[in-house]
Amino acid sequence: MRRFFVEEIRERDGTCSITGSEAKHITKVLRMKTGDRFVLMDGKGARFQVTIESATPREVQVVLGKSIPKPPPSPVKIMLCQALLKSRQMDYLIQKTSELGVDRILPFSSVRTVISLRKDRALGKLRHWREIAQNSAKQSDRNIPAEIETFSPFKELVIKEKWKDALKVILWEQERSQDLKSLLKAFSPVEKFVGMVGPEGGFTHEEIGIATDAGFVPVSLGNRILRSETAAIAMVAIIQYEWGDLSHKR
Repeated sequence: MRRFFVEEIRERDGTCSITGSEAKHITKVLRMKTGDRFVLMDGKGARFQVTIESATPREVQVVLGKSIPKPPPSPVKIMLCQALLKSRQMDYLIQKTSELGVDRILPFSSVRTVISLRKDRALGKLRHWREIAQNSAKQSDRNIPAEIETFSPFKELVIKEKWKDALKVILWEQERSQDLKSLLKAFSPVEKFVGMVGPEGGFTHEEIGIATDAGFVPVSLGNRILRSETAAIAMVAIIQYEWGDLSHKR
């Protein structure tokens, strides 16, 4: 059954209104009509089976049916700190890591970040990324979409975010003594994991020092040198495989 998303399911006499891009998608793209059914989800994790009562491109009115149980959350919360990438790569990264169950994505700029995001474009980008996260939540049947935070400079992000009781790693291709696999085998499963991934040019030695002082452990992904978006997706998949919900075990 198809799934659609609203910020909050506001019930009014057993009905709910859907507007914006989702209403257009329902009517213009899928050409759904009165009597058709789908699953309606919101940003708080609520989900209902609904039936279309009336439909126009501006507003789709639905009758709320039975409440659908939420999928169980992953045992580990994953925060991804990601250096800004070019538009297509950043969109792909957000889509795939959201599907894999990352909880928060925190974009940042670093010394070797080649993408500059002007303030007048930042809000538009943020809306675009959040829409991608919402679509990924529908695709992967997530409980709630990944949170996409406003971007910040590297030093500010490392200092501001303390992430108590979390295992914090920073991917660095020059790290030779510690890889992610061996680090995870040395740790018992944790409830919070923070992974930091740099731009295509990687981190500077100074940035690695700042992150290490803040409690991040430099790790590699072995001998391969991966593109930034590939490294981020691989890291999230590995964490979900080892400690998360890429299995039916609970």
